[in-house]
Amino acid sequence: MLLTASRAGAANFRFDRDTFGFANETFFEYHDGHPRLREPSAGGNHPKRYTSRCFVMTRAVLQFHKFARFDSKGSPLDDRTLAERIRTVTQQPAWQEPWPENRRIVFPGYASLRAMSERRGRVLQDNIGLGWPTYFRVGNVRMVHEHSRSYQEQTHAHLEEALARGELFVVYLSTFPSLTINHAVLVYGRRSASARGAGTKEVDRYAVYDPNHAKRPRELTWRPGEKAFAYQKDWDFVGGFVQVYQIYGKPLQ
Repeated sequence: MLLTASRAGAANFRFDRDTFGFANETFFEYHDGHPRLREPSAGGNHPKRYTSRCFVMTRAVLQFHKFARFDSKGSPLDDRTLAERIRTVTQQPAWQEPWPENRRIVFPGYASLRAMSERRGRVLQDNIGLGWPTYFRVGNVRMVHEHSRSYQEQTHAHLEEALARGELFVVYLSTFPSLTINHAVLVYGRRSASARGAGTKEVDRYAVYDPNHAKRPRELTWRPGEKAFAYQKDWDFVGGFVQVYQIYGKPLQ
């Protein structure tokens, strides 16, 4: 059974409303969570794949949550006007304070980001940003030299503080120098209180929007005794230990 985010999370954020209805496709092909280069498909014409956009998609979800609003009673925009408004939203610094309702960019014809992305997915994909520049972000350098437990403990503290303020928290997941995961997700709330009991280690559980998984939330956990994060196992990750780095919380992060 899926748990829902508690009050310790982003104000008014709902997974089924405030995330994209389409998924990021991975650059690598995965087998039991282990990556390898994709083999070319047989045949001539292949549909365009939407890949390497996990940073872009998590950033855009954050930006839409802060700077946009939806009006289901209005008439949908044509592609050109819609693209312009999408770019206006995604050009705002993601770390800015949320805008008041009367200043937000309006998207008529749809009740939510999820609804608009299910109907106008290609327009969104073409305008929320390119994937390749994210490989050259200054903040990515931390994965090379910030591996200490104390740094992860600080990151956990910042996560808790952000959720207590009702904010979203975007993170970069890495197992560098291993390539088992190199990914960005958005943490939007607690899934439950810390689990305690005889024979059970204390663990904090967080609800996560993962761009690779559009249908349901995933889970990031923190074990205070180990001072370490772990991420949920699935087809694209073997599961377990990850290094966590906050991104888009301030300039150059």
